[in-house]
Formats: sequence, structure tokens, C-alpha cells
Amino acid sequence: MNQERFLRYAMLAGLLTILAAMIAGQMLRFQFDSEQAAKIRRRAEAYSRSAQTVYPARGQIYDRWGHLLAGNTTVYEVGVELQQVLNPHSIALTLNVVLGLDYAQVRQAVENPASPDAVYVVLDDFVPQGKIDLLEQYRTDILASTSASRDKDRPSLNGLVFTPHLQRTYPEHSLASNVLGFVGRDQEGRAIGYFGVEARYDDQLAGQPVTVWMPNDPKLVTETPTVPEGTSLILTIDREVQAEMEAVLDQALESSGAASGTIVVLDPKTGEILAMATTPRLDLNKYWRYDQVFKKDTPFNRAISQAYEPGSVFKVFTMASALDKGAVKPETTFLDTGVIEVGGVYIYNWNRGVWGPQDMQGCLQHSLNVCLAWVATQIGTGDFYPYLNAFGIGHLTGVDMAGEMSGRLKVPGDADWYEADLGTNSFGQGVAATPLQMAAGIAAVANEGKMMVPHVVKARIIDGVQYETEPRIAGMPISADTAKNLQVLLARSLQDEASTALVEGYKIAGKTGTAEIPTPFGYTSGQTNASFVGWGPVDDPRFLVYIWLEKPQSSIWGSEVAAPVFSEAASKLVVLLNIPPDRERKALYSQ
Repeated sequence: MNQERFLRYAMLAGLLTILAAMIAGQMLRFQFDSEQAAKIRRRAEAYSRSAQTVYPARGQIYDRWGHLLAGNTTVYEVGVELQQVLNPHSIALTLNVVLGLDYAQVRQAVENPASPDAVYVVLDDFVPQGKIDLLEQYRTDILASTSASRDKDRPSLNGLVFTPHLQRTYPEHSLASNVLGFVGRDQEGRAIGYFGVEARYDDQLAGQPVTVWMPNDPKLVTETPTVPEGTSLILTIDREVQAEMEAVLDQALESSGAASGTIVVLDPKTGEILAMATTPRLDLNKYWRYDQVFKKDTPFNRAISQAYEPGSVFKVFTMASALDKGAVKPETTFLDTGVIEVGGVYIYNWNRGVWGPQDMQGCLQHSLNVCLAWVATQIGTGDFYPYLNAFGIGHLTGVDMAGEMSGRLKVPGDADWYEADLGTNSFGQGVAATPLQMAAGIAAVANEGKMMVPHVVKARIIDGVQYETEPRIAGMPISADTAKNLQVLLARSLQDEASTALVEGYKIAGKTGTAEIPTPFGYTSGQTNASFVGWGPVDDPRFLVYIWLEKPQSSIWGSEVAAPVFSEAASKLVVLLNIPPDRERKALYSQ
């Protein structure tokens, strides 16, 4: 019996020895077979690591002097690793107290996750650092109080984890919000820029995510690889100018009862937008309130996204075209009889008055529709519309913000253009333009005939290197002589009528505008768009301001509601931009 058992054991030992030898042989074969060894190493590598995408920090946005307008802050995702949970009650109660989450919903999510295969559940996101510090303190206090306890129901926050990530933050809240836009989340939860600069430069601000292979064994993870942050932007916006223009606009809306308003401030020599104030505005840190603030068809930025009939400010283009073509001269006289017929339509002055003999300054100063309609007939259809096209009417300005509208300029050949449009277009009726289009086009008069492309990004910072935005000329719709002559006419017009737009100590050029608001039944609403455009100092323009008040209630006239707003805005600009009065500057130049 013992011998039989011995033989059995001996056979088993022999089999095991042969098996061990075969395994050893196979291992040796793999060691010396480079192809098989490489295959195994690749397979082992694949199982030991997993691909992870690392997203860079979004680039920051500054004003022209380095004030932060859009940055990033660390927030946390609060979740639970289900296998580590010891006491769901403690987790639900703590998150109810600290984060205000519903106790029953949290406990349900922890004890009965939506998926039976779930190993991790997200309970909250975008939790600020202060709340996380408080949760950590709760965890520490619980550990200290229960360290000696063996009760299975003892309080425990085991399984609760906090995962940091970046969230867009806007330290100035609603300041320049219509320019900046905001960063929200798409349907898949990815950060994406909406409106303004955030949308226009979304790809550059977001940077390039990098996919890396990370060890699955936490002990082998040394550090998360860093990737270069997205491009940062320096805007042409001046924070102080922007804040003042928003305050001026808000006061104007309150005093006039206007439904909305817009103020655009740009440098006519470079096209840099120094401020763009409009309504309504949104606290960008609460971007989810967008639908509550921008109701129905309200555009995010009226300055670039809402075209309107501008009225008499448009006469600047008509007179510029006529002077440039030589159809009229500043001293050309026109006998105003109070009415003119163009294309079978009778056109009257704003007050239905008869103004008698007028030169071109008088036509602008008194804003005579009849005179400007006559001027348009002297230019002729074949030249008038090419001039307007050259000024950018009906075309995108190319401003570097998302959401720009082109407006509408009907031209001969369009199905809805009529000969009478030549007359009505001359004073800004039957044509639609955005405030920025108007400002950019009229800026050519202030800039010796050169029209600049308006822009809001002054420079980009990429990998620590700053790249400046070079000013670009959009065109030269009129000559320098024409621009100078028209500027003189517009400056004298304001002075001779003692306009409320004037600024003490500074020579200003400008033009008012009042436009009836069309309805499906014609111009029958009795409401108006009141506008004013002005720039200065005339001898060395540093700023151009375009103002639009929609449906003012205190007065329908641009000269009464919009012109004083320009004076207020310009009075602040000369201080903020450090522009000495004309007399002091001339004395300085003469030294």
C-alpha cells in the first residue's frame, strides 16, 4: 500500500516537474523571442496605463491697462466612490448642511445609484473652495470623534471625494459683459464660449487639450503633466472709460425713459474700441440667467447685433459723398421750399417748415431733409450707393466679436428698391445699420478719409509672448480734403446753434439724428430713435462717440435727448484720456 502511494506521488511529482519545465521553457522562449517578448510588453503596457485628456487653463482676458476682466478660479466636483461608503446617512446629512443639497436625493443616489454597475456618483459641481474647506473640517472632526468607536453605524464620510477643476470667473461682474460674452457648458458638459470675445476667440482661449497615458497604479503616478494654457487677450477696452460710459448710459435711460441705449467709443485713427456700453447687461458669473435678462428677441449686444434706421446722423454720409464727388461745395446754396419730390414721393422737413436759402452748413445745421434729398439727386443713383457701400453700410465691419449683423442697404436692381429710396435714404430712412457700422463709417470723416476696421483685441499672449494687433484700413471712401471740409461744416454747425453737445474748452464736430420707427403700417408709431455722433478735439481727434437711445419718452428729438448725453460722455473722456483743452494744447504746440 505504501509502495503504491509512493508511486502515485512520484508520478504526480514528475508531471508537475514536466509542467514546470514547460512553463520555464516557454518563459525562456519568450525571453529570447524578441517578437513575442515585444508583444507581451505591449500588452502589459496597455493594461498598466490608460489614456487621459488634460485640458489647459483657459486664457485670461484683460483691459488695455492689465485689469483682469475674465479669469479662472478653482472649483470642485463633489462625488462619492460607492465601494468606500460606510455611512450614507452621514454623507447625505453633511451635504445637506454644507451645500444645501436635498437629504433624501443624496441618500438615494448613494444607496441606490441609477446604474447597478456604477462605482462613482456625482452629487454636486462648481463648489467653491470655502465649502470644500468646511467639508474637510467636518471629515477631520468626525475622524477625531470616532477613532476609538467600533459601532458599525458610527458617523463616516468615507467615499466622499472632491475633484478640482477650473471655472470661468468675471471679477467685474456685468462690466463690459456685452463685449466679453461668457463661458457656459454645451450638452456634453464641455466649456464653450458664447457671444462676444469669448465666442469669437473660443478656440484660442481654450487652448489645445493633450491626451496622455497615465499609470493605473496610483503609486506610479508622479504628477499630472502640465499643458500650456490657452491664449490670453488684451482688449482695447479701457476699464475706467467703460465703467463711466455705462454709468452715463444708465443715467440717460433713466432721465429720458428710453427703452434701451447704446454708446460706442472708438479711436478714429486706429479703430480701437475704447468702450461699448449697451443694455441690458448680465452678471457673467450668473450666465445661466441669460434667458431672464435677454427676453424674446433682445440681442446680447445691440451695438453690433441690432440694425435700426439711424435718421439724420446718416446725412454725414450723404454730404460726404456729395462733397467728394464735387456735386456740391460748402458754399453751394439751396432754396428750401419745405418740400421736394423724388421718385413720386414728397419729402418734407422734420418740422414741415420752410427754411429759404441755405448753404450746405445750414442744411446740416438745421438738419433739412429736403435739402439732403436734393443733394442726393445731385450725386445721382449711380454714385450715391457706391459711396454708401464704401462707407460699409450694409456690410459687416469685421469687428472681432461674435454676433455681428450687416444691416441692410437696398440698392438699384433689388426687387424692393424704388427711385424714391434715393431721397429717403439720404436722411437715414429706409436703410438699416448697426451703431458700430455708423460709428466706423463716420470715423473716416474724423480720420482724414481713412476708415479703419474696428477691433476690440489689442494683443494676444501666446506662450508668454505678446503679439500686437496692427490697425487695418478698411478703405478710403472720401479724400482727406473732403473729410476736412465736412469736419469744419459739422463743427461750425454745433457752434452756431449752441448745441447742447458742446464741451467747454474743446472744439467738437458732430451731428444729431432723429428717426421715426417704422411699423407694418408705415411710420405711424409716434416713437423715434434718437442718436448723436460726435468726435474731438477737431484738430486732433482722439475719440468718436456714437449714441443711440431707443424710444425716448422725455422728448422724441435727438438734439434734446442724445446731444446732452454726448456732452456728458465727452466731458468725462477728455479727463480719462488726459486730453488738455484746445488752448493749452495749442500753447504747448507753439513752444
